[in-house]
Amino acid sequence: MLMILALLVGAFFAALVSGAAGFGGALLLLPLLTRAVGIEQAVPMLTIAQLVGNASRVGFGVRAVNWRLAGAFLLPAVPAAALGAFCFTGAPADLTIRLVGAAILTFVLARLTSVVRLKPSPPLLVMGGAVVGFLSGLVGSAGPLGAAIFLSMNLAPAAYVATEAVTAIGMHVTKAMIYQHQLRLGPRFWPLALGMGAAMLAGTWVAKRIIDRLPRILFEAGVSVLLALAALQMLFWP
Repeated sequence: MLMILALLVGAFFAALVSGAAGFGGALLLLPLLTRAVGIEQAVPMLTIAQLVGNASRVGFGVRAVNWRLAGAFLLPAVPAAALGAFCFTGAPADLTIRLVGAAILTFVLARLTSVVRLKPSPPLLVMGGAVVGFLSGLVGSAGPLGAAIFLSMNLAPAAYVATEAVTAIGMHVTKAMIYQHQLRLGPRFWPLALGMGAAMLAGTWVAKRIIDRLPRILFEAGVSVLLALAALQMLFWP
């Protein structure tokens, strides 16, 4: 019972972070979920909880969604997520997560130092969608890498959070269907996954109140710092 309560509280705070920054929920929840139900159940359960959390982010910010950017990203991301999900059970997770962390840190440093200028462009979205989709299916989530790509699109905070959430939904739906067929999900799976989703809905609502009051420059600086911290955590403590 205490573990279930811990998962619900963890889901709320994970949604609070990801709803305000556009990512981070999986990084907070996956270790807790893995301890509670094991990695084979944790990744699909996280996928369902994130699906609800991202749907609430879209619902609260639907008017700000940039559908053109979301579509360009999803076109390669959905089939790539399916491929990654099929490869999930045999992947060397530690190495993959470290590679994601290195890619995120490279994006952040390139953007902050202007050594490489990440120009908003269809090729960046298409290539990014393919990479993020595959890694999302493979290790459960590549949200920080997707967030780094969308941060380079120079969107307003509300548009950034809602547009990134649309792309996450497309990938999570794809993964959920494959996990359902590929893995044996226990009897507690759906009640716990949906309960965590409800907690994430509440966390997202609180996060929306926060980002509506943040200046854009402060928001982007905060997201960059969180991305760098997430990258370091993935590199050294995958």
